Amino acid sequence: MIHAMFHNIRKQRWLGLVPAALSLFPLAMALTNMRPLARLSRKAIPAKQGLSVLIPARNESTQIRGALDAVLENGDFVHEVIVLDDHSSDDTLVRIQEVTSEKIRIISGADLPAGWCGKSHACAQLAQNASQEWLLFLDADVRLMPDAISRLMAYVHSHDDAALVSGVPRQETRTFLEWLLLPFINALLFGYLPLRFDTGRSPALAAACGQLVLVKAAAYRHAGGHEAIRKQLHDGLSLARSLRRHGYATKLIDATDIARCRMYRSAGEVYAGLMKNAVEGLAGSIALPIWTVLLAGGHILPFIMRGSPVIWFARLASLVFRLIVALRCKQSILSVLFSPVGTFVLLWIQFHARVRHLVRRPVTWKGRYYET
Repeated sequence: MIHAMFHNIRKQRWLGLVPAALSLFPLAMALTNMRPLARLSRKAIPAKQGLSVLIPARNESTQIRGALDAVLENGDFVHEVIVLDDHSSDDTLVRIQEVTSEKIRIISGADLPAGWCGKSHACAQLAQNASQEWLLFLDADVRLMPDAISRLMAYVHSHDDAALVSGVPRQETRTFLEWLLLPFINALLFGYLPLRFDTGRSPALAAACGQLVLVKAAAYRHAGGHEAIRKQLHDGLSLARSLRRHGYATKLIDATDIARCRMYRSAGEVYAGLMKNAVEGLAGSIALPIWTVLLAGGHILPFIMRGSPVIWFARLASLVFRLIVALRCKQSILSVLFSPVGTFVLLWIQFHARVRHLVRRPVTWKGRYYET
């Protein structure tokens, strides 16, 4: 009986080492990523190089005015602002016209061709009309800080090998699913991307956020621009990979203090938005089993296993990792406390997206349907 008891204790210890390792890994990775995933310097440079700010807008009447006002506050670095009205059914066009500035130019989107995703098609048209050396693609729900563009230009001036720079704005989250799930954008970048070993040129390590992408026009066009990724819904990541495949370096920054964004405004929008990019992200045929082990093993399993010193260590490591990212990226502390629940819901969405993909159900977004 005593022998059996000690055998069970040893067995529990060995089993506990798995979630402990899986929870410690992202914590260690996040600590090493703090420096490479840096915020931009506040050092100012003269506005010698201008840029084109490019904003695709489809039914963005409540968002577009704020985006334009914030862009114009960036001053002389902004040489032109081109907004594409992508067949909006609301009064997006009227809201754009309310902003009086000679820098703003409005173009009407062409009909969406077969085989294109809506945003990539809009961005391709915007780039065709841009005249500056640098292109800043912005989503209509992004709000730049007044010094954002000067700091971005200072960064590319000091990193002359960077053809593309992107970062995740501070995500404003108010409803339950917003603060439960959207912090995973930063958690996955900080905890699972080995930025310390990234030279900026490996497509496998590419990362970018489509909400804010600054790219050199010549490199963008040489790599085929958005036409080269016309079928991809995850446009930011796909564009960075495309440039790296053509030999250009791309950089990921912490954009928390240069921009903010409220991406979604309801539980339905959060769910649909995460479903949209799932198959190209975590829910790939190979990726999904791997991410399930990493995320469930490190952030769910420790909280459902029987407590032991090793399991308590795993729980602590998981929560400390989420806390570090939350503090760095100004996320809700509730997302830390509910981390196991959020991880479960995130994986549920990935499996839901995978099943829909297998039965050939189309992805829906902004009133359009995309075959996967």
